[in-house]
Amino acid sequence: MTQRQRIILTRLLPPRVEERANRDYDAFTNTDDRLISTDELLSLADGASALLVSASDKLTRDVIGRMPESVKVISTYSTGTDHIDLEAAREKGLRVTNTPHTVTVPTAEIAMLLLLAAARRATEGQSMVRSRQWPGYAPTQLLGTGVVGKRLGIFGMGTIGRILAKMARGFDMEVHYHNRSRLPAEQEQGAVYHDTLESLLAVSDFLSLNAPSTAETKAILNAQTIAMLPEGAIVVNTARGDLIDDDDLIAALKSGRIAAAGLDVYKGEPKMHEGYYGLDNAFLLPHLGSATVEARDDTGYVALDNIDAVLAGREPPFPVV
Repeated sequence: MTQRQRIILTRLLPPRVEERANRDYDAFTNTDDRLISTDELLSLADGASALLVSASDKLTRDVIGRMPESVKVISTYSTGTDHIDLEAAREKGLRVTNTPHTVTVPTAEIAMLLLLAAARRATEGQSMVRSRQWPGYAPTQLLGTGVVGKRLGIFGMGTIGRILAKMARGFDMEVHYHNRSRLPAEQEQGAVYHDTLESLLAVSDFLSLNAPSTAETKAILNAQTIAMLPEGAIVVNTARGDLIDDDDLIAALKSGRIAAAGLDVYKGEPKMHEGYYGLDNAFLLPHLGSATVEARDDTGYVALDNIDAVLAGREPPFPVV
């Protein structure tokens, strides 16, 4: 019998994903979902053909350089690859793959949830009910902002941004966007293109950040750009935490310059800026963008499809390097 190739799953993955990995490979599975140290990962990788990693695994140049020669592919259980030194992988001849299309719909759903919850003061409402402090209906109680007919600005009109735009049209929102390039008309679906960020911000009653983290987008929402938004605008972020200058957003939320924010991602997560904890006008979620059974299963299947292809000598479905 041919010996099965060994692969390493660095995090606990959904049962159906692990079942497939164990069926097709000699798979190491992280049953207690602990964070594996660099030294342990390199030890586990010795003799393994592939690593199925997650965003919590920091594969720096040093780690890549020490990777055993047996490893042919690093398949990340994520769209983003900023946790992997891609240039070091390229130099070493390691294939790197990702799963770019499995989380688009659920992430857009979370963006819409954040938008609605921030607008309608859900944090304060939940707190009032759970602390048994709700006195009953009152005409002026927790008055929020309606979304129907408002202008939604989308910074980064990729797949997630376009799905969010489709959802927002169901609320009769007027969709505007800024992208590196204008979309074809059939993808715009009536959305208004802005060739500068400044132009987009000026009309964004609601602003959703949906752009990747790059040198150009880091801290793109800061005191200067916040000042360009309409007074009392609402900000939503499901992209990357470092798109926001936390100090500046917190100051704007405290002053009321920004009416509310809905955040699912944070710089340095799982830690976040201490200033967010005390803000009633910040609706905060623990990076739930892709947290549906369907999306997490699909992500695992695609990550394994990438490994299958590379180890069989084929081009993977979603190559990065």
